[in-house]
Amino acid sequence: MIKTAILGYGRSGSTLHADPLEEFGGDFTVTAVCDIDPEARQKAASRFHCAIYDDYRKMLKRENLDLVVIVTRSDQHCQMTCDCLRAGVNVLVTKPWALDVAEAEKMIAAARQSKKLLLPWLPARWGCDLLRLQQLIASGIIGKVFMVRRREFSFGIRCDWQTERKYGGGYLLNWGPHIIDQAIQLVGEKVETVYGQLRQIINPGDVEDVFHVVMTTASGVILTCEYSIAIDQLPNWVIQGDRGTIFVKEKSVEIHQVNIPDNISPAGYGNRPEIRVTKEELNGEHRVTMSSRYGDPFVIYPAIAQAVRGESAWPVSVADALELTRILDAARRSSEEVKIINV
Repeated sequence: MIKTAILGYGRSGSTLHADPLEEFGGDFTVTAVCDIDPEARQKAASRFHCAIYDDYRKMLKRENLDLVVIVTRSDQHCQMTCDCLRAGVNVLVTKPWALDVAEAEKMIAAARQSKKLLLPWLPARWGCDLLRLQQLIASGIIGKVFMVRRREFSFGIRCDWQTERKYGGGYLLNWGPHIIDQAIQLVGEKVETVYGQLRQIINPGDVEDVFHVVMTTASGVILTCEYSIAIDQLPNWVIQGDRGTIFVKEKSVEIHQVNIPDNISPAGYGNRPEIRVTKEELNGEHRVTMSSRYGDPFVIYPAIAQAVRGESAWPVSVADALELTRILDAARRSSEEVKIINV
């Protein structure tokens, strides 16, 4: 049994993490929950019959833990992670695992010194759209990919800490670990240049609620990722290859294969090729209200158990997470300085 504590029993801590921890009771036992909200603590105590704390440092001193799941404000992740690691406890930390590269490197150093596991939470790597697209690209169905567009849109307005810079708010850190990381994982290449534009449009506070990031990989593939304020009508993915295009809208996939003729007439403008369209629906597993396009915790948590037990490596390496943070830093710097950043 993996003795586990949840640090932060809010909307995500009490559902996306608590639910699979409860489901896999043969692997995990929730020993303690820490939250500053008395009502949240009481709910956790009633549900898990566990110890409750309002100060995680007290929890670390009193409890013999194997794993702490950190689901708190973004500005708290680094200090809490380092404290847990130094206390000799493995850590799973929600996205964004760090505010910037400096914090990420501090956390990696603490993990190295403690010889405990640092598990960055990037659930969208298990997204049913990404997994299917990886299969399709590997099959060569649209030829050599030269451009990937990944985007999400909403008119939803937030009024919580995610709108304030001092708490690590802003949509680049909130949505970037989902959609920017997915685009990078799809092509599987190192990003070499980043250009970003960040804007505040409708949310209160002092941070961006819109971002547009353009990246170029080592082989020249262009990745365009954006979260923007709009009615959600456009495709979430557009994958362009030299033999076709793939469109994904929610869980609907359209594959447009192009059959370029062997004999191309120099006088025939466009030389219109034959196009074959196939459609399919994504069937990713999901047990929670969050779409499995962003990963299903009930699928992911068994991998966490295997990693903590030393049975297999955690699929999200700290090196991968650090590189993503480096790219997010570059996007913000690019927007501030209005220039392309080499990474």
